[in-house]
Amino acid sequence: MENTGINHYLDAAKRSMAWHKDYAKQMKKCRFDTIAVHGIYSMQEALDFNQGSIIEPIYMSTSQAYRDSDEMEAALSYQIPTWCYSRIANPSMYYFEGVLALLETYGSNVEASCIATASGMAAIQTAVNQFLLPDPKKPDATRNFVATTKVYGGTFQQFAIRKDQERRIEWRKVVHSEDINEWESLIDENTRFLYGEMPSNPGQAFFDLEKIIELAHKYGIPMIVDSTVATPALMRPLVMGADIVVQSVSKTIGTSGFGIAGAVIARKDLVSNVDNPAMKADFAMYVKTLPNRDNGPNISPMNAILALNDIRTLRSRVDMQSKSTMTISKYLEQHKHVEQVDYLGLDSHPLHDLASKYLWLVDSEHDEHYGEKVNRYGHLMSFHVKGGAKATRDVFDAFQRIWRATDLGRIKSVATRPAISTHSQQGEEGRKLAEIPPNLIRLCVGAEHPDDIIADLDQALSVLDGNKISSYAPEYSAGGASSATLRR
Repeated sequence: MENTGINHYLDAAKRSMAWHKDYAKQMKKCRFDTIAVHGIYSMQEALDFNQGSIIEPIYMSTSQAYRDSDEMEAALSYQIPTWCYSRIANPSMYYFEGVLALLETYGSNVEASCIATASGMAAIQTAVNQFLLPDPKKPDATRNFVATTKVYGGTFQQFAIRKDQERRIEWRKVVHSEDINEWESLIDENTRFLYGEMPSNPGQAFFDLEKIIELAHKYGIPMIVDSTVATPALMRPLVMGADIVVQSVSKTIGTSGFGIAGAVIARKDLVSNVDNPAMKADFAMYVKTLPNRDNGPNISPMNAILALNDIRTLRSRVDMQSKSTMTISKYLEQHKHVEQVDYLGLDSHPLHDLASKYLWLVDSEHDEHYGEKVNRYGHLMSFHVKGGAKATRDVFDAFQRIWRATDLGRIKSVATRPAISTHSQQGEEGRKLAEIPPNLIRLCVGAEHPDDIIADLDQALSVLDGNKISSYAPEYSAGGASSATLRR
């Protein structure tokens, strides 16, 4: 007898979910580049539902319509997959989340799911908030979390102000992240998670991830890793045992700079001392359909597709930018006006050997150009200018090819002075903890030829020899009056 009513939709959903699960398993067997290009968008979907569109369509729609009351009831009670409202889910978001879950677990049998957010900061909040809720069994206990101080300035503010100061959830700070004993000394029965950013922005901090994961699980708490700089092209913490990976997709993954996005990729059945079985079983889906449904920080369809398009060339782009950054860092290391260069790829970096244990170009052993595993260290580096803050300002202001902005991971090279920009709000004491001196310039190398970036660095550093650099700005800006008022 043919199913009718809600059962009709439940059975159809079971068949659909089984097909999609099987397709994802097939894609999981493909190489990294193939997954990055195709993701979970299938030819069958394209031909049956999307007018044969080869590229994932942008579903610019706030909500989904239903055939009848039975389908609506089944969907809104979460009995069947649904795109009910784009604050919660949307096909464009689904394609984006699917490819990130596959890439972050590439080369393993780890099962993970992903929730995409409106920004990297929203991703961090999404990743940590569920672990920081009050424990009804210990209502008076002071909740705490253990995290490194060498993190992005926005992360520092979220932890120090929004969590510690405003909500009285204690941030226990790891100053020397490579010291495992320091991590362990800060953990107690009220610790909810460990958190680290590696490589850190901009200080290139690094720690022995496998040992810190082991430490977290020893105490029954999750390990959360911000892997924005590395991306899954160089490091996949979930494969090593981490519970959650945070990506500020606006950065390395979303290289075009067209949109803001973040993502949380979580393994199924993660470790946690929070008594919430549904959350632990499938963290990303739980947060998507419940807390984030109510709080509304999820990504827009347009930004999801913009980021998805950038993912397709992730491996080759990270390889190219890493090689260029190595060339540029070696040049700066020898420059008379440079006091120090921070780049994990340099043999001189104190954490070079540790970083070399973890940062590998994915599938390089299957690449005809390499034929073996090769280390790559990413696009992020920094250098300290001799002469203090004034000399650093002069050099920074003299850039003509390198863009002055707080962004990173762009296809174009971008530099900033973290002490007066990304880390300015955390104060002098906070900057000391994060090792952000006033003479530090963070440089994120793009896809230009490294010779041209070196030439720009050379002419900028030459101002310290007394050379005058002509203004790069035209006398009259195409930006009109608003741009004119900003010119000095």
